[in-house]
Amino acid sequence: MIINHPLLGPCDAQEFTYKGDARLIDRPDGMADGADAAFYNYAYLRDNPAGQHRELWFHEQGDRSWLVVTRNTVTHEITQVELARDVARKSGRSA
Repeated sequence: MIINHPLLGPCDAQEFTYKGDARLIDRPDGMADGADAAFYNYAYLRDNPAGQHRELWFHEQGDRSWLVVTRNTVTHEITQVELARDVARKSGRSA
């Protein structure tokens, strides 16, 4: 599988480590009401979708950047690759 890195161009997926669902970027506020339940859901509950899914990938054997890869889990077709810091900024999180 080839991941088209936004800065480096096409890279073999073996250079990367899969780190999980991209929703992990949106860590719950530990001081908010219901933080215990929110952190339980954040840490332990995951969807296992068939089809389009946004995932976190770490370029471990490259520039050590974090990417959000939108990939079809059935066909492995990659439709979008973004820097995780840009995704975090769009969602109002700091990078």
